[in-house]
Amino acid sequence: MTIDPSAFERYRHSPNARKTLPRLFLGTGIVVLFWAATTVAVLVGGTYAFFAWQTGLAPPSGMQGFLASPLGILTALVSFAGIWIGLWVAMRWVHGEKLSALLGNSRRVSWPDFLKGLIAVLITSFISEVLLYQLQPQITRGPIGLSSWLLFAIPIAALTLLQTSSEEVLFRGYLLRGLANRFTSPFVWALPPALLFTSLHWSASSSPAINACVLASIAAFALLLTLVVYATGNLGAALGAHLGNNLTGFLLISHQESYNSFALFNAKPLEGPGWATSDAVLIAFIGIAGSMVTIVLLLHPRSPLKLAAELPDRTSTA
Repeated sequence: MTIDPSAFERYRHSPNARKTLPRLFLGTGIVVLFWAATTVAVLVGGTYAFFAWQTGLAPPSGMQGFLASPLGILTALVSFAGIWIGLWVAMRWVHGEKLSALLGNSRRVSWPDFLKGLIAVLITSFISEVLLYQLQPQITRGPIGLSSWLLFAIPIAALTLLQTSSEEVLFRGYLLRGLANRFTSPFVWALPPALLFTSLHWSASSSPAINACVLASIAAFALLLTLVVYATGNLGAALGAHLGNNLTGFLLISHQESYNSFALFNAKPLEGPGWATSDAVLIAFIGIAGSMVTIVLLLHPRSPLKLAAELPDRTSTA
């Protein structure tokens, strides 16, 4: 199973002369600034609405209660709009490019690859959940009713797409493309964005063993997302894969107590007590294996979900 780098080579050489390292760092700072400002704004507004709604109904449960509430989850997802805003400002005013240049060689999302990435991750997520059930069969029905779940399914899916797409355009688009334009070694253009993306999933409430297993699984998933961009020169498959992964956790079966308000089923929370080191090792193995199987589904020549590289249209260049 080999990967033709032609599509990625075209993608990495697409930035203009203003894509220098100082400008890349400046643009990243702008994105972080807008992300932080948007997060503060929506958290303040959401917290105010939450406590106003709680008045007279129940004693205030504090910020932790708000963040774990349905309104808190929605607010957290909305905050990722700040990344999109920051990326638009950075691309327009720092680099003099259109935001669509980050999406791929065609400057638009490859929707067939998006669908393939989504399907592949949903398949491997199902397999992973079966294996995790064998490890820890403690699964309960979530608090949300079926009618409410159906009502919120589309808004949650839309906001999850907002979250996952912003992360992909930042980590697999803006940073990866900018670094690859300046450096040839994947240790420079692929590793830093992947490590940064992975580190954001560290949880202070989890044990060191569980943190290690989660970070190992996220690192493998980041490798998967980077490989599909490398193979296609487009963010479509990465967008679909990331959406499928997060939708599984938000809407189907949650492994995080702080994000289970909309999930139909709740598994034993990873941040909770009772996990042994051997459990963490097995969880990491399942996560890494799931990403490896997804890579095979998307890149193996005989796979029905094989991705297509985004190459120039020869008929238009003849």
